[in-house]
Amino acid sequence: MASSNPTAPAAVDDTDALVHESNGVLTIAVSTAGAGNSLDDTALAAGAQALREVARGQRDVGAVLLIGMGKNFCAGGNVRAFAGADDRPTYLREIADNFHQLVGALYEADRPVVVAAKGWAAGAGMSLVLHADVAVGGPSTRLRPAYRGIGLTPDGGLTWTLPRAVGAARARQIILTDRIISADEAQQWGLLSEIVADDEVESAARTAAEAIASGPRDADAMTKRLLAVAADTTLVEHLALEARSISERSGLPEGIEGVDAFVGKRAPDFTRGR
Repeated sequence: MASSNPTAPAAVDDTDALVHESNGVLTIAVSTAGAGNSLDDTALAAGAQALREVARGQRDVGAVLLIGMGKNFCAGGNVRAFAGADDRPTYLREIADNFHQLVGALYEADRPVVVAAKGWAAGAGMSLVLHADVAVGGPSTRLRPAYRGIGLTPDGGLTWTLPRAVGAARARQIILTDRIISADEAQQWGLLSEIVADDEVESAARTAAEAIASGPRDADAMTKRLLAVAADTTLVEHLALEARSISERSGLPEGIEGVDAFVGKRAPDFTRGR
């Protein structure tokens, strides 16, 4: 939740500006320009609620898009608010719990997550990038843990996701030296999926999210689950999971449509029946 750009808080009250749905994509603006692109408390709460609705089947979306409303994706938590709290430990615990509810809800929703990682993704912003299935950045994108600089430890799952993404040794070096990671490094290490022009980051991320949302949603959800458990299963165990999944999918509407469309030499319509 740490920040590389602390500034005074400025909340956005219009939740529709922070969380909205279109073309099968649930968009959550995790930060606002007025607060120096720090995490927005309203967005955390509204985003978590919307994601739980996806998990319960109350929202029909095929992808989740995380964006920042200012020039950066997210510069972390609002350090000035930390400093102004009467009881800092209690305040930080509340903020961390709220942030972690959003992270947990991302996984509960079971939908592919796309991040438009423009500008800085620091502290909580970097943590969120590590939860993306597809992370789009620009040449000016920079990732930074940013916790150590204010004497705090990471949150948002960073100490869990980063070692799995870049290896334990590199993760320790990044966090303990508060290393700034360039866009090129982030792509080389698998933290960014794609680099586009800075002014095209959000549009490219939205295009990716909409393309995913128009596809086979049940298959995508199961693919995410297979990828999530891969590190904790043996090859033989995982082959069994894959065999069961592909067999089950072949009898579901998406699998039937996909195979029939291929044989019929036409584009599949996975939106049929939604």
